[in-house]
Amino acid sequence: MKKFARIALAFLAAVSSLKAQESPKEEDFYKIITPPIPEGIILEVGGLTTLPNGSLGISTRRGEIWLVDNPTSRTPYFRKFASGLHEILGLAYKDGALYCAQRGELTKLVDKNGDGKADVYETVYAWPLSGHYHEYSFGPKLAPDGSFFVSGNVAFGDEEWWRGESRVPGRGWIFHITNDGKYEPYATGVRSPAGISMLNGELFYTDNQGDWMGTGAIFQVKKGGFMGHPAGLRWAGLPNSPVKLTEKQFFAERDNRQEKDANGRAIKPENTRNEEPQFLYQLKQKYDMVQLPAVWLPYGVHGVSTSELILDETKGGFGPFTGQVFVGDQGQSNIMRIVLEKVKGEYQGASIGFRSGFQSGVLRMAFDKDGSMFVGETNRGWGSAGDANQGLQRLVWNGKMPFEMYTVKAQPDGFEIEFTMPVDRKSAEDLDSYKVSSYLYKHYPVYGSPQINMQDVKITGVKVSDDNKKVRIVLDGMRQYYVHKIQLEGVRSATNSWSLVHTDAYYTLNNIPDGEKLKVSELKTTRSGNAAVGAASTGSTAAPEKEHVSPDGKGKPAAGKAVASKTPTWAEVKPLLEKNTCLACHAAEKKVVGPSYTDVAKRKYTNEKIVELIYAPKPENWPDYATPMPPMPQVSKGDAEKIAAWINSLAK
Repeated sequence: MKKFARIALAFLAAVSSLKAQESPKEEDFYKIITPPIPEGIILEVGGLTTLPNGSLGISTRRGEIWLVDNPTSRTPYFRKFASGLHEILGLAYKDGALYCAQRGELTKLVDKNGDGKADVYETVYAWPLSGHYHEYSFGPKLAPDGSFFVSGNVAFGDEEWWRGESRVPGRGWIFHITNDGKYEPYATGVRSPAGISMLNGELFYTDNQGDWMGTGAIFQVKKGGFMGHPAGLRWAGLPNSPVKLTEKQFFAERDNRQEKDANGRAIKPENTRNEEPQFLYQLKQKYDMVQLPAVWLPYGVHGVSTSELILDETKGGFGPFTGQVFVGDQGQSNIMRIVLEKVKGEYQGASIGFRSGFQSGVLRMAFDKDGSMFVGETNRGWGSAGDANQGLQRLVWNGKMPFEMYTVKAQPDGFEIEFTMPVDRKSAEDLDSYKVSSYLYKHYPVYGSPQINMQDVKITGVKVSDDNKKVRIVLDGMRQYYVHKIQLEGVRSATNSWSLVHTDAYYTLNNIPDGEKLKVSELKTTRSGNAAVGAASTGSTAAPEKEHVSPDGKGKPAAGKAVASKTPTWAEVKPLLEKNTCLACHAAEKKVVGPSYTDVAKRKYTNEKIVELIYAPKPENWPDYATPMPPMPQVSKGDAEKIAAWINSLAK
């Protein structure tokens, strides 16, 4: 009996130990709540704002504005405030009135008689349109002086739908509407500026991957700034333009950076996959008005269609991240956390995962007075994860402290990471708990960019603070302008041996700070020998192929006969799909932005045909999908052939 008791106690201790080391999940700390929405209301949310009385204002892409009283209660009350407007992609409150950016104007809406409905629709300013469907207008956002900022999407080309064009003034620009209703161009170089935001009195915006935008990004916006997309430069010469970079200068500089053929002529990037790298920072080194992203968002990892930025001003009501920034993504229906800092006068910082699992694409966010976050969702025109086409949800912190990287800050010789709770010192002093790599994106007229110039960064040592809340990682080989992926797979919390909820941070290093570097004598340089911890999670290389065998099965190729190529396995092809951002729009068995790979396999294309379609997609082959696939010239021929072979294996 005593032996049985000892065995039972040992078993319970083992179970308790395993439970303590289980990795906590996002939903263990932040719960998604779907409030009841009256039947017949379609909330393709384009704008959200919390009103002074606690009601929630919602604008929709269908041209309606709804006010929701008692929005966090079990029975919120929806009332229609305005209708008949055009694609409202932003909403702001000022001095008793609501302001919205329709496709072609900034509109003021006033309820003069107090019946709960707008009876004044006043045009504050109207801007030109060409009529192209992609000419969305985002905003407005209130400046500290009460004036407004609006951002204008580019149109797309007729032949190459993914190439941005500025057909009328304001497209590809961020512009300012003064308090007396005057229009001022403010900055250009934007492509699809879906998230224009005011953070602590400073203007920021988010852009989406496409031509000249290697991936989604967050920019601070300064008057006269240029963010990289050349379409809006068409209007830089107008008398009231603050932008002093011309189209001629931009394309001359681009030609200087391009690979040349034997006759000295520039080779177009879309016609080659071997061009010399071209980077936005190279343009900045020549022209001061060029603005680099404060944060690059890794495509397919932290989203595929970046949306709004929002500052946490809840003073702890939303968890431990007060003063930090959250950014949504429409395609992957998730929210990331952004840690910003200013180094040598420029913003830079890290993107860290936060919460996924929303029912549709995250476009807009607003904090309620109780500290919870309302999330407005839509997927029309661009597919998204989740099983709904639109909706309103609420994200609520349950009061439990997650084990997370609280901040990530650049140092002269590496990074300092602060945690939300003390770390286990033994795991934090083990160099094998960490992995760091760096890479960058191309600046060229192809739809998006893979991560290029990828290389591992040597970790020379770490230093843990006395209170076990901070770790200083010292590196050999930091690269200015590059994204540094910092992985902390092996770090554990002190009290319960938890792993981090999110183990990876992507830090954009625009400037390396000055200061004193740590001495070798101050560092811990021990390794546990568990170096595979970080490497296993990167997915950067495919499993090696096994040697092909001959048809007679004796281990060597048959003389005079071609060896049949082995069909790649999922384990082998997944890193290729991740590297080339394919998984951002496709999944093996379900529709995302594009068709599932299983559905592609049912078409019975040859491998060669699939490779051809990777480089030159035919949207007419998939008329039921609103978003055509762009050409993917950056995919190597070898990767394309393996991907094609794997896709066709799904039909068997």
